[in-house]
Amino acid sequence: MQIRNNWTREEISHIYHSPILDLIYQAASAHRQFHDPQEVQVCTLLSVKTGGCPEDCAYCPQAARYHTNVKVHKLMEVEEVLTAARNAKEGGSTRFCMGAAWREVRDNRDFDKVLDMVKGVNQLGMEVCCTLGMLTEEQAFKLKTAGLYAYNHNLDTSEEFYDEIITTRTYDDRLDTLNHVRKSGISVCSGGIIGMGESEDDRIGMLHVLANLPEHPESVPVNALVPVEGTPLEDQERVSVWEMVRMIATARIIMPKAMVRLSAGRVRMNTEEQALCFLAGANSIFAGDKLLTTPNPEQDKDKELFQVLNLRPRPSFKNGEAPVEFGQIPLR
Repeated sequence: MQIRNNWTREEISHIYHSPILDLIYQAASAHRQFHDPQEVQVCTLLSVKTGGCPEDCAYCPQAARYHTNVKVHKLMEVEEVLTAARNAKEGGSTRFCMGAAWREVRDNRDFDKVLDMVKGVNQLGMEVCCTLGMLTEEQAFKLKTAGLYAYNHNLDTSEEFYDEIITTRTYDDRLDTLNHVRKSGISVCSGGIIGMGESEDDRIGMLHVLANLPEHPESVPVNALVPVEGTPLEDQERVSVWEMVRMIATARIIMPKAMVRLSAGRVRMNTEEQALCFLAGANSIFAGDKLLTTPNPEQDKDKELFQVLNLRPRPSFKNGEAPVEFGQIPLR
């Protein structure tokens, strides 16, 4: 299979709307060409700064303007985060992601503290990821130098539907941040959310943007909306497993080398539904009882899932890269 960055929306639409069993077969075949189908990466996501965000993302319980049960917490201390990372590693996670409810990174003491967190997690031999909002090119290089392996910044949806969900930043703002991350040499993690009221054309549109970036994201999270009381999307209906399978399978076919992450919404899936997602090309999950502030399956349930499906955790840095030595300046 050839890696392409010139997909048309019509081609992606044709794949997305294929008969479901044919689609799963195509995706499973692509998956086996580039990945070990029995290997799934286990990631842990920790909210290092919770709530109080000035943005208006309609799905997010951390937005200050919505009345949800999320309690605002200031940035955690470095040692607290490193303890959580050690626990995650002992639990089988090989990637540790830190999320802060910021609109954008600011050059201040909090950012310095995050750089120390990155250095510490990197020293543990884990892939370290951050999701901190918008980022300048200079900030991206600082994170890379500290040892950041990956940066998550989701497109969320299509450009056409974007204004229905977020008005406090633009689609181009998101693409600019992804460009800064790519320039710095950090691995790109970018996907979206389904079930927000978007059309199937919007889902195809988002995949079209991701698949036609100059380089595909190394990681593509596929999230199903978890409606939270107090947010504008609190009454949205749950998406079906077949909708998740179509998204995962299409992403796998058009971005075959990417890690496709079965992300938010997994707590509502049984073993059989998750197995379909793995068959369709998902090869990463988040472990732990929470995904930032939304529920996630418990660790024991995931161990049982891996045993039933004969899956094994993917090791850190499998693509051959080693943890970054801090102080090492990336080439610009």
